[in-house]
Amino acid sequence: MFMSILRLSSGQALRGVLVGAGMIVLASSARADGVPTDCSQLIVAIAPDWNSMRGKLQLFERTHGGDWSATTSALPVLFGKNGLAWGTGLSSQDEPGLRKKEHDGRAPAGIFAIGKVFGYDAKLPPGGDYPYHQVTEADVWSDDPRSPNYNRHIVINPQNPPDNYTHEKMRSGDFAYHWLVEIRHNSDPPVPGAGSAIFFHIRRGVNRATTGCTTMAEADLIKMIAWMRASRHPCYVLLPADEYEKRWRRWDLPPPEKTALQ
Repeated sequence: MFMSILRLSSGQALRGVLVGAGMIVLASSARADGVPTDCSQLIVAIAPDWNSMRGKLQLFERTHGGDWSATTSALPVLFGKNGLAWGTGLSSQDEPGLRKKEHDGRAPAGIFAIGKVFGYDAKLPPGGDYPYHQVTEADVWSDDPRSPNYNRHIVINPQNPPDNYTHEKMRSGDFAYHWLVEIRHNSDPPVPGAGSAIFFHIRRGVNRATTGCTTMAEADLIKMIAWMRASRHPCYVLLPADEYEKRWRRWDLPPPEKTALQ
């Protein structure tokens, strides 16, 4: 989750300010009890427990109807500074326990589709073949539950920005946001206050946790971006270790003994 950088007054209307919006769904948005059958690329991250800010991540692939096989070793990643809470994505929504909320400092747990890649560069890293949007000063992400555009990428007029809500610039000059991969938490449709602006992005340091995103070394993130293919409907699974043990069969996840995550 970005750090909010702009809070605007409430005296002006939004009409005529928003000049565009981009949103993409690359995996089925229907609620399911497990990984969608059309998902053949899977990003799996495991945290030691609900309050952990760090864990490991591994990439997996499968052929249609086949078993998962790892394509990388386990990579170190950072989560929310306060750990994890259940998010809203492709998995069933009746899990008991803490739910993700705006500004709670927790990363959403569950199964999530992957949206667009956003970045500062004119094109993806070498080998990349995935829906991509180069961000400018006009690209922002709404993080205010009062806004009708909450948890959405919108394009504004930077000289006359919209009012009545906060938003987060997607091209702030911060090296950590050079590449952003959307994790589609609370997206279909967004529920006000349930959490927004959840991405993979570059970590700021080996001990710098986030406010809800999953971060990693720049080289690892670039490799992941180059690996993803829209036709394979990549998904992200984030769980504490004990929840993974409980759910991997039912959710059609890689068996624990085939991972290097725990």
